[in-house]
Amino acid sequence: MINHPTPQRALRGHRPKRLSQRAATTGDYIARLSERLTDRDRWLARMLYEHRVLTTQQIAEIAHPSTRAANMRLLQLYKWRLVDRFQPFITSGSAPMHYVLDVAGAAVLAREDGLDPRDLNYKHERAIGMAHSLHLAHTVGTNDFFTALIARSRQPQAPGQLTAWWSEARCRRHFGDIVLPDGYGRWHEQHTAFEWFLEFDLATERPDRVAAKLPRYARLATTTGITTPVLIWMPTTRREARVRHALATILDTLNNPALVPVATSSADCHAHGSSSDPSAARWQPLDPRQPAPRRLRLAELSRVWPHLTPLSPSSSASTTTASGSSTDLLPPSPLAPGPTPRRPGR
Repeated sequence: MINHPTPQRALRGHRPKRLSQRAATTGDYIARLSERLTDRDRWLARMLYEHRVLTTQQIAEIAHPSTRAANMRLLQLYKWRLVDRFQPFITSGSAPMHYVLDVAGAAVLAREDGLDPRDLNYKHERAIGMAHSLHLAHTVGTNDFFTALIARSRQPQAPGQLTAWWSEARCRRHFGDIVLPDGYGRWHEQHTAFEWFLEFDLATERPDRVAAKLPRYARLATTTGITTPVLIWMPTTRREARVRHALATILDTLNNPALVPVATSSADCHAHGSSSDPSAARWQPLDPRQPAPRRLRLAELSRVWPHLTPLSPSSSASTTTASGSSTDLLPPSPLAPGPTPRRPGR
């Protein structure tokens, strides 16, 4: 090794050639790029704008038939600067590639919605800065929860479908003066609809700190007149038991506990052999007076709380609620559009 040192160029991985940031945002380049993008590419750009970061596996599950197909298309989108990517360091093994929106992708979205790219709430430094964010694991975990529901929706003969998914940032814009949920979702199954706020717990807070959020949700229900259940996802059943005890203590102090329906689940709770399907029978409603005899499916939770306002299966939160500002993009549909048919002769 001393006589034959490794060349410096061999210590770097091959990086595909890409345009500069300035060249990738010119009008001519965006016009030429728009001709090459499929509906699924544009949808992915909106998903990255809304949810900030998605891993290769998440993108493959929600938009492509295989991981190989996803990698091939993502490489092309990376060369075109529609997306950017980074790979976090972990102590053992290798982390998956993480994708964020790049400058050309933001310009495409802005022009599609008739906005000036400078007015769009996007900065490349902030987007790629997710690589060093202390909230990266929490954001990826929250997105993993919803992408698992999308993957379930895409399966043949799926019992239900995820029809709305709001990011933490969008929830902050709408409800941030009262509560700060990690996400909002809506699930449709057999002529019924169920919506919820998600609290994604990584066991980094004391159980009483998690339970202290319930009075804020009660205040939100009182202010809006809409009672929305709160689902809390935890890493282990042991953590779940401790948090449920703290939640029950706080609920007893509320004037009207019915304003905050709560259900919990954990990642190591195996529901009928499925450890990654949030729609499976893994949810345990919190009612100390009438404990549930078994864990329930996501769609069954609406029957536990009959006082909830019935939701129309055809309604969607993205269409019934105004966007946060004139430069705020509407949330994309959770389900990706179908493959674009090939043009004759191509």
